[in-house]
Amino acid sequence: MVFLWVLAISLCYFLGSLPSAHLVSNRKGFDPTQSGSGNPGATNVLRLVGRRAGILVLLADFSKGSIAAAIGLLIDDTSLGLTCWLASVLGHVFPITRKFRGGKGVATGAGGCWVLFPLVGGLCTIGFLLVAKISKKVSVASISIAMLMPLCVGLFESDLEELFAALSLSILILVRHRANFKRLLKGSEHSLGTGE
Repeated sequence: MVFLWVLAISLCYFLGSLPSAHLVSNRKGFDPTQSGSGNPGATNVLRLVGRRAGILVLLADFSKGSIAAAIGLLIDDTSLGLTCWLASVLGHVFPITRKFRGGKGVATGAGGCWVLFPLVGGLCTIGFLLVAKISKKVSVASISIAMLMPLCVGLFESDLEELFAALSLSILILVRHRANFKRLLKGSEHSLGTGE
């Protein structure tokens, strides 16, 4: 079983490392790390290439997290599901394929959240859409659900292991948004339709 755990975690890390934003953007002649906000994520691709490309990257990144969590659950139990989920997000954020410079982990984290905590995933999705609509800023919506997710897991789930995983992911996402925090404090954060 130890071998299966190591294999599953490694597989999910490499799954998370798949450079979906680069694969989509490069076909249009863009490098998402060299254009726009410089972030290889769905929002930057949407602004650089268009809505269809942005949605494609969003679905790909979401799928990385959901598939990883499902692999863990199918092989063993919730513990492996949580670990594979985190591994996929780490792969997305620190991809070996891109010299460990990746995205912010929001969509990949959301994908795993929907598999492991469907109610929490639904609430966070609604929260994201509402905050994004009101604030007109994807970063504000992402930061908001990063803080909301562990609170919801704590309310609706009783397992400390699940709460620890949610908190770990939340902290990682918030740290990855540190540049956005600085721009928000300066009042220079971009709104939807402009650079991230």
